[in-house]
Amino acid sequence: MIDARLSLALDQGGLELPSRGRLGVFNPPVGASLPGLPKDRAQIIADFKPDVDQWRHRGYDCVVEPQQLYGLSIVSLPRAKTAARALVAEAASRTDGTVVINGQKTDGIDSLLRDVRKRTDIAGPINKGHGKLFWIAAGDRNPFEDWASGPVLTDGGFWTAPGVFSADGIDPASALLAASLPETLGYRVADLGAGWGFLSAHVLTRSDVEELHLVEAGHVALECAKRNVTDPRARFHWADATDWRPSDHVDAVVMNPPFHVGRAAEPTLGQAFIQAAAKMLTSQGQLWMVANRHLPYEATLNAFFAKTTELAGDRLFKLFHASRPRRTPA
Repeated sequence: MIDARLSLALDQGGLELPSRGRLGVFNPPVGASLPGLPKDRAQIIADFKPDVDQWRHRGYDCVVEPQQLYGLSIVSLPRAKTAARALVAEAASRTDGTVVINGQKTDGIDSLLRDVRKRTDIAGPINKGHGKLFWIAAGDRNPFEDWASGPVLTDGGFWTAPGVFSADGIDPASALLAASLPETLGYRVADLGAGWGFLSAHVLTRSDVEELHLVEAGHVALECAKRNVTDPRARFHWADATDWRPSDHVDAVVMNPPFHVGRAAEPTLGQAFIQAAAKMLTSQGQLWMVANRHLPYEATLNAFFAKTTELAGDRLFKLFHASRPRRTPA
């Protein structure tokens, strides 16, 4: 709903674009049309590789981190509170004019608005579509400096960052899978949706592994993985795991696939990961996978693998081992 709120703000709400200079658009919804923003002046700042590809396909300049000072910036809030505040702080530090903040109620826009009001004056807000849009004047002093946050070292000794999956520590599903991996995995292995590298770190304790491909669509998560996985056998790929292909088939795939789009569960993501794994494995290749117990992956596994076994899991998660992939479903 950023489009409707942005149109109202520009048409009748008092929001004005600067007459010149670049416009920074931080984390916009990938389908947004951004009415009123000249495409040749807008620079999209996005982290997720499929989104970056879509913005570039639409003809926008899209980068993974801000590269200049903007005359006006627009921030669309991510779900995670710490990540949202860090993004506001970053936009304010990179803007010498107006900072526009947009978000849904489910993204915490109301609580963030209250916090911003305690620090500086606001204009707006524009209320529409279960969300709000408001703006502030950026000055020489950034009132949100204490919200800034970068990579952090967890108690487990891993680097994570606000907004990445399992930013506070080791994900229990990944820990369950790591503890269940066999001692022998094969020469070439891929970790699909590698995140900040927890599973990959465990894979590289296997001496038979000669090459490990970490495939992750989140740029910040992959940068954390590069800090956590320093073994020379690791290869890092900023890519959508559902369409990434290795130069040669791999012997094993490990994965804890994502299953959310925003706040909605979307099992087709995990199903697409399973299909991608089947296509990149050798004819005798093996898949090791963990999933939340309620997710319906069995039919897809049985369609794309000749043999599927559910290993011992727990009441929350289920573990799968699948072998002998089929290139086309049965």
